[in-house]
Amino acid sequence: MSRLTIYPDNDPSKPDLDTTDAAKMREALNAINVTFERWEASKQFAKDAADAEVIEAYNNDIERIKKIGGYQTVDILRVNDATPDKPAIRAKFLNEHTHSEDEVRFFVEGAGIFYLRVNGKVYMTLCERGDLLSVPAGITHWFDMGSEPDITAIRFFDNKEGWVPHFTGDKIADEFPKFDKTYKTKAA
Repeated sequence: MSRLTIYPDNDPSKPDLDTTDAAKMREALNAINVTFERWEASKQFAKDAADAEVIEAYNNDIERIKKIGGYQTVDILRVNDATPDKPAIRAKFLNEHTHSEDEVRFFVEGAGIFYLRVNGKVYMTLCERGDLLSVPAGITHWFDMGSEPDITAIRFFDNKEGWVPHFTGDKIADEFPKFDKTYKTKAA
């Protein structure tokens, strides 16, 4: 179940909000110009389906988001047991960064947490299968896929370079809870 926990950025022990209610999540995220949506596939497909088949199953929503945001391309990111060097991949995303373009992700399978730092708060946003999160350019954030990731995500890009981070060098990510299975079960 998707979950949003909002903390002061200087105190990860006292949440201001902790909810699994999609409407409350949308409201809180929309207040910082972040889009949160839930999608359903137009048809069933196997977990190991080809990228084209996955994209086809979500094509109406993909085209709608591409039109809204002016995104030129989409691709599929898969990180699972077959992915080499998962610890290094996880570590790269755990460093706080920004982008000069929006970061738009749709979770086809699996889960992960986006940590968005805005106006003195950290919005710890657990996204799972069926969740779309659109983070505007310039928002400081990091992402944790957990120590044993099994993620398939559709990524949207408005440039040909793809994912280009601008790391802040701040160690704030070290202060906040990492993604693990227990976080998913503590929802309020």
